[in-house]
This record gives sequence, structure tokens and C-alpha cells, in this order.
Amino acid sequence: MIEFVYPWNFVLLPVPLAVYFLLPPYKERKSSVKVPFFTRLVELTGEKPASGSVILNRIVLQKLLLVLGWILLCIAMAKPQYIGDPITSTRSARDLMVAVDLSASMNKQDFESNEGITTDRFSGVQSLLIEFVKQRQSDRLGLILFADAPYLQAPFTDDLDAWITLLQQSEVGMAGQSTALGDAIGLAISVFENTGQRERVLLLLTDGKDTGSKVPPRDAAQVAANFDITIYPVAIGNPATGGDEAIDLAVLDYIATTTNGQLFKAEDGNQLRDIYAKINELEPEKYSSRSYRPKTSIHYLPIIILVIMYLLTLSLVAIRQVFHKHSHVKEVAND
Repeated sequence: MIEFVYPWNFVLLPVPLAVYFLLPPYKERKSSVKVPFFTRLVELTGEKPASGSVILNRIVLQKLLLVLGWILLCIAMAKPQYIGDPITSTRSARDLMVAVDLSASMNKQDFESNEGITTDRFSGVQSLLIEFVKQRQSDRLGLILFADAPYLQAPFTDDLDAWITLLQQSEVGMAGQSTALGDAIGLAISVFENTGQRERVLLLLTDGKDTGSKVPPRDAAQVAANFDITIYPVAIGNPATGGDEAIDLAVLDYIATTTNGQLFKAEDGNQLRDIYAKINELEPEKYSSRSYRPKTSIHYLPIIILVIMYLLTLSLVAIRQVFHKHSHVKEVAND
């Protein structure tokens, strides 16, 4: 389909007709030859002498070229565009941030995988988290690692392979030994704030209680609720563990309730896999699509056609002149 950006330029089409009918012919003074027998010529020709101008008649090809040339110029000034077929682009409608606890307690060898193998908590979480992420093809994923302090390991991205690589490069203790749970939520809020996505979900995996945050987890949860961020805390390990490694289920439950999320408990791989399946049900895939039609300017095509027509006309005129000259020379030679 073709459309014009400046269609009002077509009002210029009748301008040559207005010039032709409303303005007088162009006049030019030229020298003349005086002849002593002018009166005799007038008598022989039967013409009456008068002062005036001669209007040169153009051949049909020249008139046609002028008309078509003006039409093509008006079309070019109207700037035609070719409108392509509709193209629909689909993108994620949700930002999912995953915050993983890297405190020293995540090295504890009490996490049983789905294969019945006992491993450390972080390795078990890591392998099942990769499996979960591969099911979230519609989400933009981010990754926060936290211990003494949180830091952004991966900003929001559609590249799941890169996200998984960054998770695999993470190790327990690389961010310290304690658990800055509230600060991790605070960092997630600041990252979410820079995105224009309405669907915001934070998956918070931890096996302990907050021991070093500048912002209390409860206060951070209230701020997250104001930003419409849904938090799903996942308590890793045995909830009955006491001491410094005890899981603060009361705080995690408050975080979930305040942000319209849900608290989950995972003591082994089977439970963690079920939790991921439940989250997939609570947060199904969402897509946003946008349709547009590409526009390509073709205003240069009328100009190209005009130039080709002009060059062809000049070539025909030149050939015609050469032919007439050759014929005249031949007639003179015959005489």
C-alpha cells in the first residue's frame, strides 16, 4: 500500500494550466533584417504587416514530457511511502528477579536432591533453579546474590543462557558470611524502579534470618508493596534448625503477606521442585505484543523516472537532428 506524507502538495498540479491560460506569452526582442522589397513580399504572400511576437510550437513529445514531468515532481513533493505488511513483536510482560542467599549456612550438607543424593543447600538450589528458569521463557530475569551485602549479578535480560551462566559462576561466601535479607529486597526494589514493567515478581531464596541489613526486612517489604512487587520467599533447609542458622519464618511470612505473595518451605529437592511448579501456576506466562507496519520512503522513484524520461527525450532529439542533417547533406549532394 502507498500513502503520502504531504498529500496537500497535489494542489500544485493545476498550476501549469493556470500559467498557460492566465499569463501572457513570453516576449523577447530580436534583431530583424530590412529588405528593400518588403512591400513586394507582402503583396506576394498576402499577409498584412503587424508588430508582435511569434509563439513557438513544441512537438507532442515535448508537451507530453512537460506534463508528465510536473506530475512526477508533485508526486515526489508529496513524499510517497510504501506501507509494508503488519509486523507483530512479542515481548515479556513480567520482570522476575531471583535473589539467592550466599551466606555460609548455604554450604551445609543437608539438602537431598531428587536423585536421593545429599548435597549442600546452594548446589541443590542452583540445579533446580536452572530447571525452573528454563520454564520461564516469557519472563525477563534478573539475579541478585546477597550475604553481607547484596549485589546485582545479572540485570533483567531475555537471554536465559547468559543468566544461567552467571548463576553457575556464583559461589557460597563470595558475598560474605552473614545474611542481609532486607538489603536484598531494597536492591531489588531499586532495580524494579528503573523498569517500566507492571508485573514485578521477586523470588527470594534464603536459609537463615536477617543478620546484617541496614534496612529491616519488614520495612523493605512495605516499600516493595508500595511498588506493587510480589515477593515469594522460599525457606531452604530444616525449619527446626536453631541458633544462628535458624530460619526466621515469621519475618518471611510477613514479607509474603505484605506483598500479596506466598511463603514456601523446601527441605529437599522434591519439595523445591513442587514449589517451582506452584509458582508457575501462580505466575503464568504473560506476553505483551505490539503491531506496526514498516514504512519505506519511495519519493526518489518519481525523480528517477523523470530523469530517465528526460535523457531518453534528449537522445531522441539528438538522433533526429543527426538524421535530418544527414538527409540535408545528401539532398545537397544530389543537387
